[in-house]
Amino acid sequence: MHILLIEDDLDLGAAWLAALKLHGHTCEWLRRTGDAPIRINDGLIDCVLLDLNLPGGSGFDLLARWRRAGSAIPLIVVTARPGLEDRLAGLDGGADDFLVKPFATEELLSRIHAVVRRSACQASEQWALGALTVEPRARIARLAGEALDLSPREFQLLVELARDPGAVVPKSLLAQRLEPLGDALNFAAIEMHVFNLRKKIGIERIRTARGVGYSLVP
Repeated sequence: MHILLIEDDLDLGAAWLAALKLHGHTCEWLRRTGDAPIRINDGLIDCVLLDLNLPGGSGFDLLARWRRAGSAIPLIVVTARPGLEDRLAGLDGGADDFLVKPFATEELLSRIHAVVRRSACQASEQWALGALTVEPRARIARLAGEALDLSPREFQLLVELARDPGAVVPKSLLAQRLEPLGDALNFAAIEMHVFNLRKKIGIERIRTARGVGYSLVP
């Protein structure tokens, strides 16, 4: 997953950044409201971790701006404010969850996976797609109960396609999703990964929308 972290505390930000990377996630870390994007690209970011006390403004202002713009991105408010009023304001303002500092890194990771899972309309950590099952958090995929030997890129590609089975995911979006912090992958690389993934899960399970992208057959 690709996480947008907006937190001004240097020690906390560095610790969370390291923890997210350790668990296989990519993360972009910003420290001021002025650095935050005007609009959130829901296609590239899986979850936002948003502090409320930020230089240049309040996290509430960013939350309100993004929700007014129509963003449905999963968002967790992380703050030192323990008051009920702040928690209600965050949740009523469109936050999906609210964490009061300090908290264990394990709880943060569980909350992230929970809000992303709900956003993908998945009831559990195991996404069932017929004989194919995907467990994003455990980074395991199985076909008819047998674990698949997927490379990290192949697993990442499978997760992106499995988020919305049947929907066509454009190559341009996959190119960015598979390399969120660097240069987007070229289409030839994507086609190679799709070819290899098809050999492992079955050619019929990935449909090509010519000139557009790919979809996972439900």
